[in-house]
Amino acid sequence: MSEPARRPNVLLVTLDQFRAECLGAAGHPLVRTPTLDRLAADGVRFANHFANCAPCAPGRASLLTGLWQMNHRVTSNGAPLADGLPMLSRLVRALGYRPTLFGYTDTALDPATLPPGDPRHTHWEQPMSGFELGVLLDEGIEPWIEWLRAAGYDVPDDPLDIYLPADVEVPAGRGATWPPAVYRAEHTESAFITEAALDWLADLGPDPDPWFAHLSYLRPHPPYLAPAPYHDMYDPADVPPVVRHATTEAEAAAHPFLLGALGVVPSPADELDQRQLQATYYGMITEVDHQLGRFLDGLERAGQADDTLVIVTSDHGEQLGDHWLVEKLGFFDASYHIPLLVSWPGRVAAPGRTVEAFTENVDIVPTVLDLCGGPVPEFCDGASLRPFLEQDLSGWDAPDRWRDAVHVEFDFRDPTSTLIEQLFGLRQDECAISVLRDRHGKYVQFGGGLPSLFFDLDDDPHELVDRATDPAMAPRILDYAQRLLALRMAHTDPRLANVRAFPPEPIHRADPPRPGIATT
Repeated sequence: MSEPARRPNVLLVTLDQFRAECLGAAGHPLVRTPTLDRLAADGVRFANHFANCAPCAPGRASLLTGLWQMNHRVTSNGAPLADGLPMLSRLVRALGYRPTLFGYTDTALDPATLPPGDPRHTHWEQPMSGFELGVLLDEGIEPWIEWLRAAGYDVPDDPLDIYLPADVEVPAGRGATWPPAVYRAEHTESAFITEAALDWLADLGPDPDPWFAHLSYLRPHPPYLAPAPYHDMYDPADVPPVVRHATTEAEAAAHPFLLGALGVVPSPADELDQRQLQATYYGMITEVDHQLGRFLDGLERAGQADDTLVIVTSDHGEQLGDHWLVEKLGFFDASYHIPLLVSWPGRVAAPGRTVEAFTENVDIVPTVLDLCGGPVPEFCDGASLRPFLEQDLSGWDAPDRWRDAVHVEFDFRDPTSTLIEQLFGLRQDECAISVLRDRHGKYVQFGGGLPSLFFDLDDDPHELVDRATDPAMAPRILDYAQRLLALRMAHTDPRLANVRAFPPEPIHRADPPRPGIATT
């Protein structure tokens, strides 16, 4: 590979709530993703990539700061992001980029930076500091609604009613989420984001300075709704079976946390409705794949594709009926195992490779900074993926001392209510889950004395049988627990810990950025 003549353009794309296996390139038997497959063929697909936490705000905080939840402390949607933490938007701005956001980052701003009475104290879907706005499209969907109105739609008084499905009869063999959206496929939120980004690209002119764009698409996040023809693109009879116990009662009996979760986000009880939910979700994926393809085609027409580093991932996964759950929560792989595709024409050794080594969303910040010629922050839980791009590494091959496990967290406290503490008998600060997952096993540690879990993934890849109370597993469980503790000890905030007040001036000595963490 030749060295780049200049810093790359950077296109960071998030597809919200996207399961890792839902790619043609990953061998999914049904869902079609030609755009994502094209990126996989031109670059590298990371097959064991994981979000570090859920739901949206925590997941995006890890993605855009390079920090685990234990360090950024965004515990849920609405939990503020401390202003003094590293943020990709600010870091690339320091390199001369003008990072531009199309969509949302689900950021609640640090209250210490806002004057009393500022309405942003009560609105958690702010753009992360450092981004310029191409278009902000969060739960306040007014920009998209105005675009629909200009296209001739009779939009509802309540903007969110646009998500009510068309009033049509559901045919035989189709389930509850089959009815299409009232808007056409060329007028989805994804189309709106794509149009805004293409207009911005055109305004940059034929030979712009290196740019940074973050396209944050909502889909395939709920509501589970697709426009025609995507709503009927996949037959519910063809979807793969979900992974779960035979009954919700058996699933709930596995752990007290699951008993509570199944009362909040249960999957459809009717088998046809469950299958239709999967088919609708796949249609949502193919729709957003098409819209991303339109932007990539625009890059080609503008002559900028060869100069653009493209990174596509998600903020978290989706249960989609696995373990009788929908949405994203808890500890199962379905909520955290997500896609990662990295493409940079002419700069990737042996394009089309699949890397099996474990990677995490905290690796995105150091990767972007490294490839753009900037330093990786001292306070960073991730590692640059550059070696995987520049070396012909595939399968489980990895650089020296690369991590051999992933770390996942879920915080289920709710400061707006005492219901969770009453349900589980916990304090707020005990409502936490920490996970260490490698190729062979998965250890799940709960706070507050709730029982831990252990899954032997060699014998039980679908996480159905808890072996935590099996005496034969005790040595393995102890090993995982000690490794998890060692990881968390090594990743506590080092910034002031590495400083000493010392004459004639303070001393600050930091370890070099981590190339990855070996956990054995």
